[in-house]
Amino acid sequence: MESNEVLRQALRQTSPKAVAAELGVSLSLVYKWTEPAAVDGSGSRNPLDRLQKVVELSGDVGIVEWLCHQNGGHFVRNPNIEGAGIEHVVTATQEIISQFSGLLSQISAAAIDQSIKQDEADDIREVWDQLKSYAEGFVVCCEKGDFEQMMRIPQPSKGPKRLWPEGGV
Repeated sequence: MESNEVLRQALRQTSPKAVAAELGVSLSLVYKWTEPAAVDGSGSRNPLDRLQKVVELSGDVGIVEWLCHQNGGHFVRNPNIEGAGIEHVVTATQEIISQFSGLLSQISAAAIDQSIKQDEADDIREVWDQLKSYAEGFVVCCEKGDFEQMMRIPQPSKGPKRLWPEGGV
């Protein structure tokens, strides 16, 4: 989905006039954001395109992580499925099961004293994010029917490091 379509869909949930007033921009600009980008370069790039450009230029996904966090979620990058790694679909399935087992072990070890400390919660989050990333690569390959790519899903890398404590910014 294109950024202008995402904005158009979001504006169906609110009033474009209210958005314009809250952001201190003209109503016509808000409506321009919902139109496809002009080939001749005229018009105004919408806020989503601008933020994406900042992420591309900086190579830093902190903006994406922050937005996810502000909206009750966590950003987990999809793995690059180009390269060497898993040799068979069954192996990939076993790896997911193994990682899930590792997650449960991490939770059990942390909860042995009937509480989970913040550093233990951070470790659990890290393992969970790695598992989600790996499993997403597997699912993408399944959706594409590209079992050659599935054979090359890399082992999970370190998951994203959050820029803030779990309780807030």
